[in-house]
Amino acid sequence: MSKPVDHATTAIHASPATESAHAPDVVESIAHSAPVILPIVGAVLMFLLAFIAVSMA
Repeated sequence: MSKPVDHATTAIHASPATESAHAPDVVESIAHSAPVILPIVGAVLMFLLAFIAVSMA
């Protein structure tokens, strides 16, 4: 009898040629700047909402 082949281990590991062919992930390329950008956008949004509230009052 022959030994059964484990197809799960061969399917998980991709060859380096196919990994390098993929384009870089957009989210991973901008994720390092999120701690700086998110508070700035939040502050601008709070200012705009406060400006709208004061101008309507």
